[in-house]
Amino acid sequence: MGSSVYLSQIQSMRNRLPELREERGLSQQELAERVEVTRQTINAVERERYNPSLELAFDLADEFDCHVEDIFLYDAD
Repeated sequence: MGSSVYLSQIQSMRNRLPELREERGLSQQELAERVEVTRQTINAVERERYNPSLELAFDLADEFDCHVEDIFLYDAD
């Protein structure tokens, strides 16, 4: 797979992290502490400026008691 195809796939991923976090009444700092990353990392993921590692994606799914694909959505457009 060419690098331009790979990059376009990464750029077309959206996430529901802010929505899920706010539904549970958590601040970015509180969520960060629960999954053992910095608040800045949570902020970057929420703003879609950073794609989380697989480990972080699974930690977030565990925290929200859902599947990774319930948080991170691939947008085929």
